[in-house]
Amino acid sequence: MSGLLTLTLPNGDTREVEAGTLPRDVVASIGPRLLSAAIAVTVNGEVQDLMTPLRRGGAFKVLTEKDPESLPVLRHSGAHILATAVRRLRPDAKIGFGPAIDDGFYYDFEVETPFTPEDLEAFEAEMKKVIAEKYPFVRDEVNVDEANRRFADDPLKLERIADLPVGEIISTYTDGPFIDLCRGPHVPDTSYLKHFKLLNTAGAYWRGDERRQMLQRIYATAFWKKEELEQHLFRLEEAKRRDHRVVGKQLDLFMFHPYAPGAAFWTERGTAIVNTINDYLRELQRDDYKEIRTPLLYNKALWEQSGHWGKYRENMFLVLNAETEEHDMSLKPMNCPSHYLLFNSKKHSYRELPLRYNTYDVLHRNELTGALSGLTRVRQFQQDDCHIFLMESQIAEEVHRLMQFILGYYRTFGLTATVKFATRPETRVGTDEMWDRAEAALKSALEATGMPYALKPGDGAFYGPKIDFDVTDSLGRAWQLGTIQLDYAAPERFDMSYVGEDNTVHRPVVIHRAVSGSFERFMAILIEHFAGAFPVWLAPEQVRILPITDDLAPQAAEVTAKFRAAGIRATMDAHNDTLNYRIREAEMQKVPYMAVLGKREAEQGTLAVRARGEGKKQDIVAVDAFIARVQEEIRTRSLGA
Repeated sequence: MSGLLTLTLPNGDTREVEAGTLPRDVVASIGPRLLSAAIAVTVNGEVQDLMTPLRRGGAFKVLTEKDPESLPVLRHSGAHILATAVRRLRPDAKIGFGPAIDDGFYYDFEVETPFTPEDLEAFEAEMKKVIAEKYPFVRDEVNVDEANRRFADDPLKLERIADLPVGEIISTYTDGPFIDLCRGPHVPDTSYLKHFKLLNTAGAYWRGDERRQMLQRIYATAFWKKEELEQHLFRLEEAKRRDHRVVGKQLDLFMFHPYAPGAAFWTERGTAIVNTINDYLRELQRDDYKEIRTPLLYNKALWEQSGHWGKYRENMFLVLNAETEEHDMSLKPMNCPSHYLLFNSKKHSYRELPLRYNTYDVLHRNELTGALSGLTRVRQFQQDDCHIFLMESQIAEEVHRLMQFILGYYRTFGLTATVKFATRPETRVGTDEMWDRAEAALKSALEATGMPYALKPGDGAFYGPKIDFDVTDSLGRAWQLGTIQLDYAAPERFDMSYVGEDNTVHRPVVIHRAVSGSFERFMAILIEHFAGAFPVWLAPEQVRILPITDDLAPQAAEVTAKFRAAGIRATMDAHNDTLNYRIREAEMQKVPYMAVLGKREAEQGTLAVRARGEGKKQDIVAVDAFIARVQEEIRTRSLGA
């Protein structure tokens, strides 16, 4: 490397340095106090550590613990420290990769026997020793031959080296006796990792390929501050307690069976919640949307026309034709093409637009068995799917309308949302000119709403850019749910048209819209968001009537019938158990209201009402007044306390 580089500091000052200068030397020239606080630097937004030679100039920023970009550097370094500890105690372990991830880091190892919880305790203790030894992270740049020599005993690393393109800079890092093939960046030395925790192990295929060997992945996390680590660990424990797979079983909401992998069986209780959500959506879309249903099975010609057969086929359930011995049919993985067929079945005028088709059809996607996870990753699911056919001039108004619709829907469940704008992916259909138009139109419509958003370059659908909605639940976790996708490609592929005000034929554009995403995943989020303690309007069982004695069962049945006639999901528990046991059962089932009927209440037309989570506190309320109260909570969709 030779030549001068110009670095521009955040305050506008510049530094002229030789190419190959270490960032730590630049930081030292700014000031010794800054050097002592420095974790890494960014050059034109790209993070590199203090020991990676500078190869280009541009905006130069020093990262300290206060900068969010420094946390992945700490966590990636934690992965190396973990590998150092594992190799000390298990020198037979072959090393894979160890990246930082959203909530921590992991490292993959190939070992004869899986790691145990006791192994994790030993590795964590050994990591503390490595940290105390304060090994510097030493970077070395080597050629291919030297890299192969250094990792001669690590076949996983040798495979990675063989895949590197010609001319790639190959770097290694050592911390003490441990050496790893790595691009970096790293903190200056191992002592920077102070607040960390090894979490669990899991199987992971080498390079994500199910045809390759299974490795042992150790997950961990790390933070700059002790309190941040403690808060994160608390959230993890709370997430385990709220796990929808556990809570769903406790509340008898759904089940899975090996005969139908990746497809949920909804019990009557779970179905009650799903129907309630569907009814709410139907109410919201009653006037301006046309609800439709379309077939599940289609000839491959439809998917060839839409582009899915070439770009999405591996995710589709294909059906073999016994006569031709070809896969020429498929279950639909999405609703879009079927809606296009319905649109094209009639002639349309500009007066009809925007024309909004919505559906709740079942879809099938061929997810890998190992990827299936409760309700969050399934093969069969329902979407609250909508396709809007409109004129280009209507895009801004429609996007504004949809954003208000989606954000308002989330608020009903106590969910807040942030917005992201996703642009063209590498694999896509359509011309660059079409994408330019689509991205400009959707971005303009988004900015016209005044809603702040983050950019997701390259994350658009293969047919168009999109606006994604990430909701935050009660544990602060973000989930990607709703989407608004602008599609100029489908109208061309399906030759859609409408007659304009000028009495000539025009091409519409299409907006794809989902709110809940899939009902299955949305249900998982809601179960964990509420920890199963659903607000009254969503609860599968809203009121449980509890007669104190057997002889009051007839009166309790009459009261229960009165509640049900009022549209309230009420049940009666007159089992031959003590009242305290039955109250405890109702609490365990997270029923919002328990209404006790004793002799005095039966005579006076009242109930002794207990609210979920309020212990032994109870109010004596007239039956009709209590029915009115519950009805009002349902009508307003109150979230309660």
